[in-house]
Amino acid sequence: MMKMTEKVKLGIIGYGAEGGMYAGFFKNNDERLNDNIELAAVCDIDPAKKAKVAEDFPGLPFFDNYLDLLESGIVNAIVTTVPHYDHCVMGIAALERGIHLLGEKPAGVYTKDVERLIETSKKHPETTFAIFFNQRTNPLYRRVKQLMDEKAIGDLQRATWIITTWWRPQGYYNQSAWRATWGGEGGGVLVNQAPHQLDLLQWICGKPEKVYAKLQYGAGRNIVVENEVNALLDFGNGATGSFITCTNDIVGTDRFEIFGTKGKIIVEDSKKLIVKQLTAPEAELSENMDMQDVMRLFMGQVNMEDYVKVTEEEFVTPQGLQHISVLNNFADHIVNGEPLLANGEEGINGVTLANAMHLSSWLDKEVDYNVDGDLYLAELNKRIAEEGKFEQKK
Repeated sequence: MMKMTEKVKLGIIGYGAEGGMYAGFFKNNDERLNDNIELAAVCDIDPAKKAKVAEDFPGLPFFDNYLDLLESGIVNAIVTTVPHYDHCVMGIAALERGIHLLGEKPAGVYTKDVERLIETSKKHPETTFAIFFNQRTNPLYRRVKQLMDEKAIGDLQRATWIITTWWRPQGYYNQSAWRATWGGEGGGVLVNQAPHQLDLLQWICGKPEKVYAKLQYGAGRNIVVENEVNALLDFGNGATGSFITCTNDIVGTDRFEIFGTKGKIIVEDSKKLIVKQLTAPEAELSENMDMQDVMRLFMGQVNMEDYVKVTEEEFVTPQGLQHISVLNNFADHIVNGEPLLANGEEGINGVTLANAMHLSSWLDKEVDYNVDGDLYLAELNKRIAEEGKFEQKK
C-alpha cells in the first residue's frame, strides 16, 4: 500500500510551451486547482528560462540539471515536459528516488524503453506513475467509451479515425535541430501530434491484433520522419479499422466513426457526438426484410427512422480544464488514494501502436500489434545512423 503524503510538491522539468502552461495554472492561482498540489520548483537547461521563471515566480527554486532537482528534497513529484527520449530517462531516475511521476505523452519512443520505465515503477510501489492523457478527461470521449463498454451499438465492426488537423509549416520544423529527426524526436506525427488519438482509439475500441501501414516521409516538407500516415487495423473476429493522420493538410479533418452490429457512433471535430442506434441488430433487420420490403427500399419508400434512433450532443471543454483535471487527479491519488485517470503502464499501448505502424511501413508488410521490440529498435537505429548526428539507442 502506497504511503499517503500531505501534499504534492510538484517539480516541472522543461519550461517550454507545455511546462509553461502547467506553471501558468499556479501563477494565476487557478481556482480549479485543488489544495493537494503546489508548484515547488522548475528545471530547464536553457539559461534564458532561469530569468523567465524568476520573473514569473519570484523566489521559486530553479535547477538547470534534473538530477539536482531530484536530489534536492524540494519536490516529491515531477512532470516531464521534455523531448520524447528523455521521458523514460527522467522518469526512471525519479521513480528510483521515490519521487512520483506524471509522465507526458508519449510514454517513450519505443517499447523496450517504456518497458524499463514500467519495470522500475513496479520495483517502487511506494511511488505513483501516471501518464498525462488529458483527453481521457474529455466528457465527449468518456461518453463514447461508456457507450462502447455498454455495447450501445453492439459489437465493433469497424473503427475509422481521420485526424488531419495538425498542419505544420516548414518553419515549425526548422525551429530546433532535434525536431522531426529519428535520433532527436523519434518520429513525426505518430510520436508528436497523434499520441492522444492512438491512446483513445485503443481505450475505446480495444487493441488491434495486426497492423498494416503506408507512411510518407517528408511529404511536402524538408524532414526525414513521417508526416502522413495511412494505417489498417485488424481487431480480430472480422472487425477492422483505419487510422489516417498527417501534418500537411492545411484544411484538415477530424472525424471518428465507430460502426457496430447495432448502430454507429460519429464524433465530428472532437466536439459533436452523433449516436445512431438500430431498433434491432442489423443482421436481424436484414433477415426479416422480404423482397417486397427490398423493392420499397430501392424506391425510397422506406422510412429509415423506423429502424434508427438518432441522438446528437455538443460538448465544450473550458480552456485548460482537461490538464488541470489530470493534475488534480494525480494529486488526489497520491494524497487520498483516488483511482488514477490513466495509470502510467497504459502509456505503452499508444507507443506499441505507433511502433507497429512504423515497422509495417519500414518492412512493407503487415505486422503484429505487439511488435518485436528488438527488431523495432534495430530498424530505428538504422535511421538514426543515417542521420549521423545522434547516438544510437539501447
